[in-house]
Amino acid sequence: MDRLADRFRLVYYDQRGRGRSADGVKPEEVGIRSEVEDLESLRRHFQLDSFALLGHSWGGVLAMEYATRYSDRVSHMILMNTAPASSADSLLMRQHMLDIRPADDREQMEALASTDRFQRGDLETEAEYYRLHFTVALPRSDHLELIIPRLRANFTEEGVRKARAIEDRLYEQTWSSPDYDLLPALGELDIPTLVLHGERDFVPVEVATHIAEAMPRGHLVVLSGCGHFAYLEVPELVHKHMSILMA
Repeated sequence: MDRLADRFRLVYYDQRGRGRSADGVKPEEVGIRSEVEDLESLRRHFQLDSFALLGHSWGGVLAMEYATRYSDRVSHMILMNTAPASSADSLLMRQHMLDIRPADDREQMEALASTDRFQRGDLETEAEYYRLHFTVALPRSDHLELIIPRLRANFTEEGVRKARAIEDRLYEQTWSSPDYDLLPALGELDIPTLVLHGERDFVPVEVATHIAEAMPRGHLVVLSGCGHFAYLEVPELVHKHMSILMA
């Protein structure tokens, strides 16, 4: 992503309760509302009247949640390999994952998840688990080996357990609720939005299509041969399409 700094000012942050933002945070203090308000606090801190918002994977859900609440603060939105915007589409994603994941990998993941070392947040065991998890979404093994060490950078075992508890809360407040559906609210947004999605992502292209079609100014680009990490797999194309959006 850093190559975008030749044209844009980039702001990265660790979300509350994760990575270097974990100290002193209790999982019960974190939810969709706090996630959105933390992002708004960042905007105010940097004294930005508006900004372009990029969300990758679950970050796409957060970006959409923010945009539906603070639409006047978002100049452009980029949803890269975005997670689903509705409970119904989360079921599509889960079924797609089952369909494409080899049975041996599923069995190994289940076995790892049941071990004491995984339950306590052992970093090597979790890396082993996510190496299996992302294998179907990263065609190149060298990309997989770049991603895995970064997933829990600046985490401790306690931090892993805390992040899992926060993730459970966020899922409970979104996909686990049968009524969760951001698509109608997205239809009210007048924000130029680029939906970049990998042809081989484990989030099915259908999910990204629903989001792009819901938005009056949504534009879907499906990246051929790409999995779940477009910024790593096809950085030149990411740069190209974002530059077009922001021109």
